Amino acid sequence: MSAGDQKNGGDKPKEAAVWPEVERAECLARGAALKWASGVFCRPEHLERLSQYKKRESQRTASIHTRLKSMVQSYLEGVGWGLEQLREARDELREVSLTLKEAGLESDGNADCLASLEKLREVSVDHRQLFAAVSNLPRLYAIRGMVLETERLVESRRLLEAHARLMDLERWQDDILWQLHGAAGTAGSSLSSEDTELVAKYFSGVGQLVDALGKELWAVVSSSLALARQNPTPFVSAVRIVEREEALDRALLAERGGGGRPLPAGRPRCWKACFFQVLEEAVSARLRSVSYLHTRGPGLAGHLSALQHAVMADLATVRHLLEHCVPPHYQLTAAYLRASHRCLHTHLAQVSSWDLESGEIFAVLNWVLHIYNSPDMMGHPELVTESDRSELGPLISAEGVEQLQSKYVQSVRKSVSEWMHKALQVELQDWQRDQEPDTDHEGFYQTSLPTIITQMLEENARVALMIGESLRDQTIQMGLYEVENLLNRFREALVEFGKEHRRDPTNNNKNKFYLHYLLASISNCIILKKSTESLQQQQSSRFAGMFSRTPPNPLAALDRAVRRACRLVMDQLLLELQPFLPSLLTRPWLVQGDPVPKLCSVLESHLDLYGRVRPPCRQRLQEEAQWLMVVEYVRALMQKKMVCRSSEERRQLAQQMILDDQLLREVFHSLQESEVSLPDVNPLALLPVLADFIRLKDPGMLTLEVSGLVAKYPDISEEHVSVLLDVRGDVSRDIRWAVLDLLEQSAPPLPVGYRPIFTDILVPPSTLAFCLPTAKCA
Repeated sequence: MSAGDQKNGGDKPKEAAVWPEVERAECLARGAALKWASGVFCRPEHLERLSQYKKRESQRTASIHTRLKSMVQSYLEGVGWGLEQLREARDELREVSLTLKEAGLESDGNADCLASLEKLREVSVDHRQLFAAVSNLPRLYAIRGMVLETERLVESRRLLEAHARLMDLERWQDDILWQLHGAAGTAGSSLSSEDTELVAKYFSGVGQLVDALGKELWAVVSSSLALARQNPTPFVSAVRIVEREEALDRALLAERGGGGRPLPAGRPRCWKACFFQVLEEAVSARLRSVSYLHTRGPGLAGHLSALQHAVMADLATVRHLLEHCVPPHYQLTAAYLRASHRCLHTHLAQVSSWDLESGEIFAVLNWVLHIYNSPDMMGHPELVTESDRSELGPLISAEGVEQLQSKYVQSVRKSVSEWMHKALQVELQDWQRDQEPDTDHEGFYQTSLPTIITQMLEENARVALMIGESLRDQTIQMGLYEVENLLNRFREALVEFGKEHRRDPTNNNKNKFYLHYLLASISNCIILKKSTESLQQQQSSRFAGMFSRTPPNPLAALDRAVRRACRLVMDQLLLELQPFLPSLLTRPWLVQGDPVPKLCSVLESHLDLYGRVRPPCRQRLQEEAQWLMVVEYVRALMQKKMVCRSSEERRQLAQQMILDDQLLREVFHSLQESEVSLPDVNPLALLPVLADFIRLKDPGMLTLEVSGLVAKYPDISEEHVSVLLDVRGDVSRDIRWAVLDLLEQSAPPLPVGYRPIFTDILVPPSTLAFCLPTAKCA
């Protein structure tokens, strides 16, 4: 081993001890080289290229060493330059420290000289104040004259010149205050209150000039509409002054924000905001002056029309004249629109709070909901683009509109109720007339009541629809309530009319046309029903779900009134039939058959009058007449005025009942010829059935006959069958028991839609003093 190798070998442990990363890197490099060599020289023939690989790796190693040396050299040069800079900085700091020490020694030596400079500073401050006073003396002497001159300009409405002088005075005042403030700041103190009061005393007239100029300015703005048509120059001057003041406010605020002069007293004036406020007050005064004394009663519609014309005329003036006198950013037309809208909103809120009649409320609602937003007013094409309608809001709130509509409905309801009451009183007076009721073009009886009610309700619905469907629905609902109340009173009047007639039915002069007016009342109800159904169809379908109260039911009231009138008509028919009914089904009747033709005559006269009633009540009356006649006929049979003694009498009784049935059928057959539909179940069919029951020769067949009778008329009772058996006069006790047992066991329920006939017929009580315990009572 050479000495160099020994030296290197001796240094390696020391280097590894100092730099352990070097030893670790060398081990990794050796391992990587060994791995590479084992991969390249895995076969003996690969050793031939060993020299090539050795040469290439030597070149690569030399290149790496060269780059490392250049990099280390550059690092060393940078470190050297940094050390040189540090040495120079250290020298400079040493020099600065010495200089500061010398300056401190010099300053300590000159401390005694500062006391002599204080007197010089005081003299300088006095000199500056005297210089400011001397330089401002001409202005101070000219203040009084300028104030008087500015007052004269304001009074003569030379506003631009007056404002220019006022600006000069304010600028002088600000300059003097700033100079005094600067002098005080130099002296190390603030501006004294004595100096401020002294300046305010000299410029005492400036504040009054500002107020006077503002007063004249706002007077010009208030009369801008009149000036625009005559001489818009004063208005233009006012706008230019407002723009000057706005510019001054912005400049002073910007200077204050930059740390300069403080804001003078009274700034910012915000005259632009005052301009629009005065404009709105002028609009309000203008609208209050439009027919304000005639806003109550019938004059309200005229007042609203005058408001419309005034607003549109003023808007035309603003849009075509004043808009050209102001800067575009003023948007004067939009501002006037907003001011007019707010003033109208306030005015209409006041009007809505009054105790208005229905006509006045209609005028307000129509003007607010239709005219105000129409193309004739705020919906004008030239005004739509000027402002956003959503920003203005409604002229009257939705709650206010609902309250007005409610007040309108209540007012109309009061009027409708009064008119209905008067119409009902006229109707009651017509009932006492000594002549027949009037007839329409179809020949039906009628009075003026339904025409008045129908026209009134339809007119109210038509007028309400001019406002909107909601008000139309509320008005119709109110009308239906009033119709229901009217019909209830009408039914009560019918009851009283019937009672009065029953007190003195023989007074022909007073009650001559009683039946006629009952029939006219029924026709009136039919007309009212059609009118009511028409009104109900006009209502919106969603309105029924929105209505919280119990909805009106005039149709039910109509049905009750019609039922009562029909009942009174039947009572009158029964009253006229009553003199002939006692002789029915008696032995004289069996021989002569006398009462039935008279009964038919009464029936024919009544049925002829029923033809004056509108369908379907005409058919209803004719049907009721049939039932009444049959019920009274069967009731006469149930009274047992005639009990047959032989089969011949039974045959004659049955034969006479058949003849009576034919006479009655002939009376009602004429109705069928006149195309009047009779009921599906004809009550006259009962008479032949009863005749067959009486005529039956074999009593043993009565059980079968009774079963058929019960099948057709399930409401027949044991008492009715017992009377029929008594009328025959040939029924033994055993057959009676068998028939009654059958009747008791069957007792079928009444079918749906079946109209009972025997239920209305009461059987007279038996004349037997007692009943055997083992037999059924007859």
